[in-house]
Amino acid sequence: MCGIAGIMHLDRDKPVNPVLLTAMAAIQRHRGPDGFGVGVSEGRGVGFSHARLSIIDLQGQRARQPFTSEDKRLLLAHNGELYDYQRLRARLHTQGARFATKSDSELALHLYPRLGMEGMLRQMRGEFAFALYDRDEDALYLVRDRFGIKPLYWTNTGDAFVFGSEIKVLFAHPDVKRAFAPAGLYHQLMQLTVPGATAFQGVRQVRPGHVVKVRRIDGDWRIEEKPYWDMNFPAGRLATDGLPEEHHIETVREKLLEAVHLRLEADVPVGCYLSGGIDSCSILGLAAALRQRPVKAFTIGFKNAAYDESEIATEMARSTGADQDILRLGAGELYGHFADTHWHTERTIYNTLGVAKYLMSRHVQQAGYKVVVTGEGSDELFAGYPSFRRDMILHGLEGLSARERAEMEAQLNRSNSLFRGAMLAEHEVRAPELAALCGFVPSCLQPWLAAGEKVSALLNPALRDGLRGYSPEAAIAAELDPDMLRDRHPLDKAQYVWIKTMLEGQILTWGGDRVDMAHSLEARPAFLDHHLAEAAAGIPPTMRIKGPTEKYVLREAMKGVLPERLYKREKFAFMAPPAHTDPDKQKALAALADEYLSDAAIADAGLLDPTGVTALRSMLLEGTGSPAERVQADAVINHVLGVQILHRLMVAQDVPALAMRKAKEYGWAN
Repeated sequence: MCGIAGIMHLDRDKPVNPVLLTAMAAIQRHRGPDGFGVGVSEGRGVGFSHARLSIIDLQGQRARQPFTSEDKRLLLAHNGELYDYQRLRARLHTQGARFATKSDSELALHLYPRLGMEGMLRQMRGEFAFALYDRDEDALYLVRDRFGIKPLYWTNTGDAFVFGSEIKVLFAHPDVKRAFAPAGLYHQLMQLTVPGATAFQGVRQVRPGHVVKVRRIDGDWRIEEKPYWDMNFPAGRLATDGLPEEHHIETVREKLLEAVHLRLEADVPVGCYLSGGIDSCSILGLAAALRQRPVKAFTIGFKNAAYDESEIATEMARSTGADQDILRLGAGELYGHFADTHWHTERTIYNTLGVAKYLMSRHVQQAGYKVVVTGEGSDELFAGYPSFRRDMILHGLEGLSARERAEMEAQLNRSNSLFRGAMLAEHEVRAPELAALCGFVPSCLQPWLAAGEKVSALLNPALRDGLRGYSPEAAIAAELDPDMLRDRHPLDKAQYVWIKTMLEGQILTWGGDRVDMAHSLEARPAFLDHHLAEAAAGIPPTMRIKGPTEKYVLREAMKGVLPERLYKREKFAFMAPPAHTDPDKQKALAALADEYLSDAAIADAGLLDPTGVTALRSMLLEGTGSPAERVQADAVINHVLGVQILHRLMVAQDVPALAMRKAKEYGWAN
């Protein structure tokens, strides 16, 4: 995993400044501390830079990017890992291709001329984001992997198209405006993700499974974005596909085993993240079987027993003979690194689990590991979240009486009482645009839509007035592909909406790449292998959630590697204890609020209404409201702190000057 950056000038004759490209690499050195490179396409106003984290071909100096094809036609900067690359290299070699490096990234220089962009992407398996400039076509392509595991942002200043692995890379360019977008700020406070959008004006993301193509035509920009893959659940699905359960169980077992096997490939040691859920436990069980020697397993433990899963994780570690390393965290560590975490996430976080993972990545890196295999994506593929069960109960099961539905929903609420207000809304939420698109309002979005009214009172009055009549749910609905929702089962729709919003915008951001790469740690989510995902999409809904059992097929597939206690355990959402549950966290939160939510700090940023913020703080201190309301208030205060921190770090700070200082500090620029 690495960091990439680049500039394309509207004026082809204007050269790209290599010093600026170096600064754009330096500000993301945490993504690639093992070296950097700069490359330009001469006479075309195009230049890339790259910060390298060496995982494959450790000593190969020729693996330094950006890559230029032998005929000078192509310029490539790549971030991520391509799996099964040895087989592809061998096949290309038989067709006359000659490789200058052992790097998996170099594949693109040989696949693209032979197969074109679409054909090449069909061959690519893994997590990746890359930029490729085709000199013959005078076109820049930005590509992101199917689920958005690797980030890629872009903006257009008018005179220049600028891209990078992180938003701060764009902000290192002196012509890129640094400011919150009013709607983006609103989304941050609500914890909503609108596909392709960010919190900042003019800054976009390449959407997962998409290609952005940039050309210069008649003195203006032509920017097109097209999908090359989507999570395509079967249309017109019946209650059963006629295949026996064992067919789906065996398919998942084989696909997941293959995915883990591929992700253990590296020229450096590979460990595993291990919580108390069946997802990471399944990964560890398979990794231990494949390696047939002790696997290093890293576990986060919380001092609040109600949220701590380390005991169950230890049971799994012992059953596989893993070498377990537990990092135990309390209030001081979590809120003490809250601001540092936001510098890397570049978005707000509702729970300090993001901070815990930031600290864990540092711990893993200090232990001498650069790569871990993780369990993200399992709940998305196999319907593990309580919101999916709620949608299945209310909309996906035919023939149930109203009484039966009410009893099942009540049981679900009881077993997830800690997460009401976060994973489940306390009350039904209306969102006509989403209801029209899906036939119902997916439960996964309801807690955050419910926060909209409260959040509005927190905005600066001028911003609030400017958003009058704005509908965040309509903004989400407009970015979802209706063809992927039409004639699908309700459970398919619920999972699709989550995958397109919360998975990419939350789980894989503050819970994935951004906090892992903060300490140069490559995380490989095996469940998000697209071959496994396509198999999971074919599992009938009543096998994904069978009666009260979520992730049924996965449980059965992994039954042989899971201890009985884990096999039978109901899904427990992995999150850090909210502040209202811990007096020490309340004190740490109050100290942070004194710094970032003072009247002076609020006035300086101009984003928030001090009256609304004071009322929110009072509610938390007085402990008023239902348990679900307190959980939601905890989330909102974290978001409020987050936007103030992001303003100080990303907007008020002179990011271009910081990037230049870092380039000089690292010895990358004179």
